[in-house]
Amino acid sequence: MNAGIINVTGYAGCELARILYQHPEISITTVTGRSAAGEKLGAVFPHLSGLDLTITSELQGSVDVVFSALPHKASAEAVIPLVNQGIKTIDISADFRLKNKAEYAEWYGVEHPDPSFLEDSVYGLTEIHRDEISDCILTANPGCYPTSAILGLSPAVHHNLITSDIIIDSKSGVSGAGRSLALTTHYSEVNENVMAYSLSGHRHLPEITQELGALTENILNITFLTHLIPMTRGILSSCYAPINPENTKTVEEIRDMYKNFYQDSPFVEITDAPPQTKHTLGNNNCLIYPTIDARTNRLIVISCIDNLVKGAAGMAVQNMNIMFGWPEDLALKGLAVYP
Repeated sequence: MNAGIINVTGYAGCELARILYQHPEISITTVTGRSAAGEKLGAVFPHLSGLDLTITSELQGSVDVVFSALPHKASAEAVIPLVNQGIKTIDISADFRLKNKAEYAEWYGVEHPDPSFLEDSVYGLTEIHRDEISDCILTANPGCYPTSAILGLSPAVHHNLITSDIIIDSKSGVSGAGRSLALTTHYSEVNENVMAYSLSGHRHLPEITQELGALTENILNITFLTHLIPMTRGILSSCYAPINPENTKTVEEIRDMYKNFYQDSPFVEITDAPPQTKHTLGNNNCLIYPTIDARTNRLIVISCIDNLVKGAAGMAVQNMNIMFGWPEDLALKGLAVYP
């Protein structure tokens, strides 16, 4: 099948090209980029020189599936005509993640180009929405932070293991900010430095609230704090919540509960020790370590992903596999790069 990538020149777009290059069912036939149109893909990204493609301003030729890695609003404007043509599309932007158009406008500062698509799209966290993804045309890839947080907390919320007061403390590598130049991502600003940001509210919070809230009848009170770490890739989320007073489960029983919840999810692993970001570098895994702080009777969950793979391009390919009825792990079985 022929695949197109809109905005291949971003980090998520070029990571998509790298992964799809190895996919046995896919041929990448067209890639776009706004600032690099007319240039060879290998000239912009030498590591992708095996793909003999020229970057164009618009998709060229016939395609069976399209990935959009454009920023919000611009992505919706590019994607909607494709969906109207019946082309299966995976959108990596935030444009179709939120079901409430007012909430989208509040968090992203623009009106949605066509809110009628919000209900028809499927939130593409494969492990939670696998059945809906298999029967949809438009999949909204999750944000990187929500991927780690939602996967880390879903079993606990679903089984009423914790109270509604949840804290999510997440730390991300610099690639999560994209390739655009900004003072806060200059080497001399980031190196040997850790920075908290978006303290008044991160755009990924409504995704987390929406998806975890769908797993419980309780109203969740979520505090979500993000940090920039001087590394290229990776997200580590530390999640905390008081144990429900009615809970009598031991740590071992909680771990078994998590394993059962994800027993059909090939990319989620419940680990025997707290995971590290290097353990997911370059692969599509989410590593989760749940435990109890016996002193305070709080659940602690550590969740780790590569923000460009499981948090973006890898999840997109995983969703595509489900949409076309292929094995979920096709082209995604790579091990982590270490050290």
